[in-house]
Amino acid sequence: MQRSLLILGILLISLNLRPALASVGPLVESIRAAAGLSNTALGLLTTLPLLAFGVVSALTPLVTRRLGTEGALAAALSLIAAGALARVAPSTALLFGGTVVFGVGIALGNVLLPSLVKRDFPEHSGVMTSLYSSGIGIGAAVGAGATVPLAGTLGWRGALAAWAVPAAVALLVWLPQLRRDAPARAAYSVSASLRALGRSALAWQVALFMGFQSLTFYVALAWLPAFLQTRGFDPAAAGGLLALSQVMGVVGSAIVPAWAARQADQRRTICLLALMEGIALAGLAWPGAPMATVWVSVLGVVLGGTFGLALLLLVLRAADAETATELSGMAQSVGYLVAAAGPAVFGFLHDLTGGWAAPLVLLVLALAAKTAVGLRAGRPSQIHPDRQPRTNADRTS
Repeated sequence: MQRSLLILGILLISLNLRPALASVGPLVESIRAAAGLSNTALGLLTTLPLLAFGVVSALTPLVTRRLGTEGALAAALSLIAAGALARVAPSTALLFGGTVVFGVGIALGNVLLPSLVKRDFPEHSGVMTSLYSSGIGIGAAVGAGATVPLAGTLGWRGALAAWAVPAAVALLVWLPQLRRDAPARAAYSVSASLRALGRSALAWQVALFMGFQSLTFYVALAWLPAFLQTRGFDPAAAGGLLALSQVMGVVGSAIVPAWAARQADQRRTICLLALMEGIALAGLAWPGAPMATVWVSVLGVVLGGTFGLALLLLVLRAADAETATELSGMAQSVGYLVAAAGPAVFGFLHDLTGGWAAPLVLLVLALAAKTAVGLRAGRPSQIHPDRQPRTNADRTS
């Protein structure tokens, strides 16, 4: 019963790690009209959480050593709920401020779920990674698909704030886990562990693979509806296609990690996903974007699959649960700082050129870089950081 409740809690946490973000894209035009924001500023609404991911992720081991893994995940859900709720206020400052707050909460959840899988489900890492990465995809799909109908009833601010409710429900379900958790008392300092990871070429390859796949994902999340509207789709249909991409992402994230975990070498999987992504981008770039539904679906499968694969690499390439936490923190910190540039730069290129050719070139370059580092990260190997014992100063920090 306790194990089933833990699995349910992991699934509910994963479902809350994307709706607050995915709800922005379908409402871009409504937000622009009401708040008078530029394309670059609108891109910043997606970029701010990624910056929070980049800053907070590397510091997550400090949080777990004070609150424990379960306590840190409870804090994550609380921040997601509070940040989403803040966006209901008629204030541009709170719109951006709430975005930062839930971004911090999502960052904690992003880092801790792989380490929780490594700790509690080491023999089922592929299946559990598929489960929670699929949950993340489902949450993104629901956020993208339900936001426009919610806005019709609650207004765009109410639609953004509504995602506080499922986070609060997940927190209530997660609270029983706090009784069995105690803060970790590691024998090594966080700074020493991060320095050791910083000397690992494999750790950097995993981090950059995470970054380039996230850059493309968040660009699609923020800008796919606006792009499709210029191809003749109305806002509801464009939002529906974004939701379709997220649904197909669930398919990719459900299949790819479980499949890749059965292989010692993940490079062939990376090559296949890269080929599919290139075809999808070419189809969408074609004048008029014929068969857009097909290309959006393929892109969704690829983005979900590469995301799930990136999460799986955090588990497979770490020698133990502590290393998984630290690698997850480092990889997601570096990765999301790379990804943070995506939506804003994409929007800037669109503002600068007035078209979509230059922004799409950005995605092609990201694909090439992702494939290059992925072929290195996909090789069978593990990271064993050469840590140094904690000092007295570390123990009191």
